[in-house]
Amino acid sequence: MRQIIALGGGGFSMEPDNPTLDDYIVNQAGTANPKICFVPTAGGDQDHYIKRFYDAFKHKPCTPTHLSLFDANFKDLEAFVFEQDIMYVGGGSTRNMLILWREWGLDEILIKAYQKEILLAGISAGAICWFEQGLTDPLNGPLYKIDGLGLLKGSACPHYDGEEKRRPFYEALVKEGGIMEGYGINDGTALHFINESLHRSVQSTKGKGQGYEVVKKK
Repeated sequence: MRQIIALGGGGFSMEPDNPTLDDYIVNQAGTANPKICFVPTAGGDQDHYIKRFYDAFKHKPCTPTHLSLFDANFKDLEAFVFEQDIMYVGGGSTRNMLILWREWGLDEILIKAYQKEILLAGISAGAICWFEQGLTDPLNGPLYKIDGLGLLKGSACPHYDGEEKRRPFYEALVKEGGIMEGYGINDGTALHFINESLHRSVQSTKGKGQGYEVVKKK
Protein backbone atom coordinates (compact mmCIF):
# COMPACT_ATOMS: atom_id res chain seq x y z
CA MET A 1 0.00 0.00 0.00
CA ARG A 2 1.05 3.59 -0.62
CA GLN A 3 1.51 5.74 2.49
CA ILE A 4 2.13 9.39 3.28
CA ILE A 5 2.30 10.83 6.81
CA ALA A 6 2.11 14.63 6.90
CA LEU A 7 3.00 16.46 10.13
CA GLY A 8 1.66 19.97 10.64
CA GLY A 9 4.27 20.37 13.36
CA GLY A 10 5.88 18.23 16.02
CA GLY A 11 8.25 15.31 15.79
CA PHE A 12 11.88 15.40 16.88
CA SER A 13 12.51 18.93 15.63
CA MET A 14 9.65 20.58 17.55
CA GLU A 15 8.83 18.16 20.37
CA PRO A 16 12.16 16.47 21.20
CA ASP A 17 10.80 15.06 24.47
CA ASN A 18 7.65 13.63 22.88
CA PRO A 19 8.41 10.75 20.47
CA THR A 20 4.76 9.92 19.71
CA LEU A 21 4.65 11.03 16.07
CA ASP A 22 8.14 9.79 15.16
CA ASP A 23 7.42 6.41 16.74
CA TYR A 24 4.18 6.23 14.79
CA ILE A 25 6.03 6.83 11.52
CA VAL A 26 8.60 4.09 12.24
CA ASN A 27 5.85 1.63 13.17
CA GLN A 28 4.01 2.07 9.85
CA ALA A 29 6.85 0.76 7.71
CA GLY A 30 5.59 -2.80 8.03
CA THR A 31 9.05 -4.27 8.48
CA ALA A 32 11.39 -4.91 11.37
CA ASN A 33 14.21 -2.38 11.73
CA PRO A 34 13.13 -0.21 8.77
CA LYS A 35 15.64 2.00 6.97
CA ILE A 36 14.59 5.61 7.56
CA CYS A 37 16.22 8.42 5.60
CA PHE A 38 16.05 12.05 6.69
CA VAL A 39 15.90 14.63 3.88
CA PRO A 40 16.90 18.03 5.34
CA THR A 41 16.96 19.95 2.03
CA ALA A 42 14.44 22.60 3.14
CA GLY A 43 16.67 23.43 6.11
CA GLY A 44 19.79 23.75 3.96
CA ASP A 45 21.18 20.36 5.06
CA GLN A 46 22.37 22.00 8.27
CA ASP A 47 24.58 19.80 10.41
CA HIS A 48 22.72 20.53 13.65
CA TYR A 49 19.39 19.51 12.09
CA ILE A 50 20.87 16.26 10.83
CA LYS A 51 22.42 15.59 14.24
CA ARG A 52 19.06 16.09 15.95
CA PHE A 53 17.57 13.49 13.63
CA TYR A 54 20.24 10.92 14.47
CA ASP A 55 20.01 11.69 18.19
CA ALA A 56 16.25 11.11 18.03
CA PHE A 57 16.26 7.92 15.96
CA LYS A 58 19.46 6.08 16.88
CA HIS A 59 17.77 4.30 19.79
CA LYS A 60 14.55 3.47 17.93
CA PRO A 61 13.99 0.09 16.18
CA CYS A 62 15.17 1.42 12.82
CA THR A 63 18.29 2.15 10.79
CA PRO A 64 18.65 5.93 10.32
CA THR A 65 20.52 7.65 7.53
CA HIS A 66 20.23 10.99 5.72
CA LEU A 67 20.28 12.36 2.19
CA SER A 68 22.28 15.50 1.50
CA LEU A 69 22.09 17.43 -1.78
CA PHE A 70 24.40 20.23 -0.66
CA ASP A 71 27.23 17.77 0.03
CA ALA A 72 26.16 14.70 -1.92
CA ASN A 73 26.57 11.54 0.18
CA PHE A 74 25.50 9.07 -2.51
CA LYS A 75 26.74 7.70 -5.84
CA ASP A 76 23.41 6.87 -7.44
CA LEU A 77 20.57 9.01 -6.09
CA GLU A 78 17.73 6.81 -7.32
CA ALA A 79 19.34 3.64 -6.01
CA PHE A 80 20.01 5.31 -2.66
CA VAL A 81 16.35 6.33 -2.27
CA PHE A 82 15.00 2.97 -3.39
CA GLU A 83 17.04 1.25 -0.67
CA GLN A 84 15.01 3.02 2.02
CA ASP A 85 11.77 2.02 3.72
CA ILE A 86 10.88 5.54 4.89
CA MET A 87 11.76 8.98 3.51
CA TYR A 88 11.30 11.63 6.22
CA VAL A 89 11.47 15.21 4.89
CA GLY A 90 12.34 18.06 7.24
CA GLY A 91 11.02 21.60 7.47
CA GLY A 92 12.34 24.91 6.21
CA SER A 93 12.02 26.64 2.85
CA THR A 94 9.55 24.74 0.66
CA ARG A 95 10.45 26.77 -2.44
CA ASN A 96 14.20 26.23 -2.12
CA MET A 97 13.66 22.54 -1.40
CA LEU A 98 11.52 21.93 -4.47
CA ILE A 99 13.91 23.86 -6.73
CA LEU A 100 16.81 21.69 -5.58
CA TRP A 101 14.76 18.51 -5.84
CA ARG A 102 13.90 19.33 -9.45
CA GLU A 103 17.50 20.20 -10.27
CA TRP A 104 18.63 16.80 -8.97
CA GLY A 105 15.60 14.91 -10.25
CA LEU A 106 14.72 13.94 -6.70
CA ASP A 107 11.09 15.02 -7.19
CA GLU A 108 10.54 12.36 -9.85
CA ILE A 109 12.49 9.79 -7.84
CA LEU A 110 10.26 10.35 -4.80
CA ILE A 111 7.16 9.94 -6.95
CA LYS A 112 8.57 6.61 -8.14
CA ALA A 113 9.43 5.68 -4.54
CA TYR A 114 5.82 6.29 -3.56
CA GLN A 115 4.64 3.93 -6.28
CA LYS A 116 7.14 1.38 -4.94
CA GLU A 117 5.37 1.72 -1.56
CA ILE A 118 8.25 3.44 0.21
CA LEU A 119 6.61 5.40 3.03
CA LEU A 120 6.85 9.18 2.59
CA ALA A 121 6.66 11.45 5.63
CA GLY A 122 7.60 14.94 6.66
CA ILE A 123 6.96 18.03 8.72
CA SER A 124 5.85 21.47 7.52
CA ALA A 125 7.62 21.88 4.15
CA GLY A 126 8.05 18.11 4.29
CA ALA A 127 4.28 17.74 4.67
CA ILE A 128 2.86 20.15 2.11
CA CYS A 129 5.25 19.00 -0.63
CA TRP A 130 3.18 15.83 -1.15
CA PHE A 131 -0.02 17.76 -1.94
CA GLU A 132 -1.03 19.50 -5.14
CA GLN A 133 -0.67 22.84 -3.36
CA GLY A 134 0.44 24.16 0.00
CA LEU A 135 0.59 27.35 2.03
CA THR A 136 4.14 28.37 2.85
CA ASP A 137 6.15 31.44 3.79
CA PRO A 138 9.73 32.68 3.60
CA LEU A 139 11.41 33.65 6.87
CA ASN A 140 9.48 36.63 8.26
CA GLY A 141 7.75 37.06 4.91
CA PRO A 142 4.13 36.88 3.74
CA LEU A 143 2.32 33.60 3.25
CA TYR A 144 1.82 32.37 -0.30
CA LYS A 145 0.64 29.37 -2.30
CA ILE A 146 3.12 26.89 -3.73
CA ASP A 147 2.67 23.84 -5.94
CA GLY A 148 3.77 20.47 -4.59
CA LEU A 149 4.35 17.03 -6.12
CA GLY A 150 0.64 16.28 -6.38
CA LEU A 151 0.64 12.82 -4.82
CA LEU A 152 -2.25 13.93 -2.61
CA LYS A 153 -5.22 15.91 -3.89
CA GLY A 154 -5.92 19.42 -2.70
CA SER A 155 -3.85 21.66 -0.46
CA ALA A 156 -2.41 21.70 3.04
CA CYS A 157 -1.46 24.32 5.60
CA PRO A 158 0.88 23.26 8.44
CA HIS A 159 1.19 24.96 11.85
CA TYR A 160 -2.53 25.66 11.62
CA ASP A 161 -2.90 26.42 15.32
CA GLY A 162 0.75 27.24 15.97
CA GLU A 163 1.20 30.44 13.95
CA GLU A 164 -1.47 33.09 14.39
CA LYS A 165 -1.52 34.30 10.78
CA ARG A 166 -1.96 30.92 9.12
CA ARG A 167 -5.55 29.93 9.83
CA PRO A 168 -7.30 33.16 8.76
CA PHE A 169 -5.09 33.54 5.69
CA TYR A 170 -5.61 29.95 4.56
CA GLU A 171 -9.37 30.04 5.10
CA ALA A 172 -9.68 33.32 3.18
CA LEU A 173 -7.50 32.05 0.33
CA VAL A 174 -9.58 28.89 -0.02
CA LYS A 175 -12.80 30.92 0.07
CA GLU A 176 -11.52 33.24 -2.68
CA GLY A 177 -10.42 30.30 -4.82
CA GLY A 178 -6.78 31.32 -4.54
CA ILE A 179 -5.80 27.87 -3.32
CA MET A 180 -7.47 24.47 -3.53
CA GLU A 181 -9.60 23.12 -0.72
CA GLY A 182 -7.58 21.10 1.74
CA TYR A 183 -6.34 20.42 5.25
CA GLY A 184 -5.33 22.78 8.03
CA ILE A 185 -2.97 20.63 10.12
CA ASN A 186 -2.22 21.61 13.72
CA ASP A 187 1.14 21.39 15.41
CA GLY A 188 1.55 18.04 17.12
CA THR A 189 -0.67 16.36 14.51
CA ALA A 190 0.11 13.87 11.75
CA LEU A 191 -2.30 12.97 8.96
CA HIS A 192 -1.80 9.42 7.71
CA PHE A 193 -2.90 8.81 4.13
CA ILE A 194 -3.16 5.33 2.65
CA ASN A 195 -3.60 4.98 -1.11
CA GLU A 196 -4.31 8.74 -1.34
CA SER A 197 -7.17 8.64 1.20
CA LEU A 198 -7.01 9.98 4.75
CA HIS A 199 -6.75 6.98 7.06
CA ARG A 200 -6.45 8.67 10.44
CA SER A 201 -5.01 11.59 12.37
CA VAL A 202 -2.54 11.11 15.20
CA GLN A 203 -1.88 13.65 17.96
CA SER A 204 1.20 13.86 20.14
CA THR A 205 -0.86 15.31 23.01
CA LYS A 206 -4.14 13.87 24.28
CA GLY A 207 -7.23 16.04 24.29
CA LYS A 208 -6.47 18.01 21.12
CA GLY A 209 -9.38 16.55 19.15
CA GLN A 210 -8.72 15.42 15.61
CA GLY A 211 -5.94 17.98 15.16
CA TYR A 212 -6.96 19.22 11.73
CA GLU A 213 -9.72 20.91 9.78
CA VAL A 214 -10.96 20.26 6.28
CA VAL A 215 -11.17 23.73 4.74
CA LYS A 216 -13.64 24.09 1.88
CA LYS A 217 -14.70 26.91 -0.37
CA LYS A 218 -18.11 28.11 0.80
